[in-house]
Amino acid sequence: MFCTNCGSPLGEGVKFCPHCGTAVAAFDAAQRKEKEPEAQTADPFTVPAAPKEPEPVYAGSGAVRQGIPAPGFSDRVNHPEILAAMKKNRRAAKLFALFFVPLPLVGLAVYSAVSGKLELGQAVRYGGFLSAVFLVFALIGFARDRAKNTYEAVVTDQKEHSTYRHNNSENRESIMEYITVAKTTDGRKKKIVEREGSQIWAYHYLNVGDRFRYHPQFHFPYELYDKAKAPYIACVSCGTKNPVEADRCKKCRLPLLK
Repeated sequence: MFCTNCGSPLGEGVKFCPHCGTAVAAFDAAQRKEKEPEAQTADPFTVPAAPKEPEPVYAGSGAVRQGIPAPGFSDRVNHPEILAAMKKNRRAAKLFALFFVPLPLVGLAVYSAVSGKLELGQAVRYGGFLSAVFLVFALIGFARDRAKNTYEAVVTDQKEHSTYRHNNSENRESIMEYITVAKTTDGRKKKIVEREGSQIWAYHYLNVGDRFRYHPQFHFPYELYDKAKAPYIACVSCGTKNPVEADRCKKCRLPLLK
C-alpha cells in the first residue's frame, strides 16, 4: 500500500501515513463499511410487488358481498340458493292448486251426503263443473307466468287516479290506481297498474328516471340498476324489505340481489 498524498510505502494496518500524516483511504472505507448497515442485494429474478389496491366495499360486480352496491345488475339471479327457493315456491303453488281444484266437487258431495238437500248426482255435476273452471283458471295462470319474460326498462312516468271497483251489481267502491309507465330497451311501452288494497311495489319502489329489470320468476320482481338510491332491497322469495347494506334476507336468509 502507498500513501495517496505523498506516495510513501505504508505498513499493514496503519491508519495514518508516517511521513505526511494523511489518513489511509482503505482504513476509512473499511471503518465506514462497519458503521453502515449492509445493503441487501436485490434479487434480479424477483418481480417487485405491485401496490395493493384498496378493497372495494360494494357488490355490484359480484366479487364482494358487503356494503353499498355499485351501479349494476346483480349476478345472483342464478344463485343456487335462489334457484332452489324458486323451485320450491313453484312446487308449493302447484300443490296448492291441486288441493284447491277438487274442493268444490268434494265439498258438494259431502254437503249432499250430510244434509240430504242435494242429490248426489247433482252435487257431482255442479262440483265437477266448478272444479273444472278452477282447473282452467289455474292452468291459465301457470301459462301466463311462463309466458312472461325478463325485460330492462327506464321509468318514464308515474301517476295515480281514482277509479271504481264493483262489489256487486248495485254497489261501486272508489279505489286508487297507481300507474308506473316504463320504456324497455327495445322501445316497447310497459304500464304497471297497481290497485289500492293490493301489493303496491313498483309505484313506491321505482321513481321516474330509474333504470330497472323485471324478473317475472321472483315474488318481488323489480331490481334497480343503481341500488344505492333504493329505499330497501326486497327479498326475491318472501318480499321482506331489507336495508341496502344487507347481504342476506333477515327473514329467510336468502342472498339479496346485490
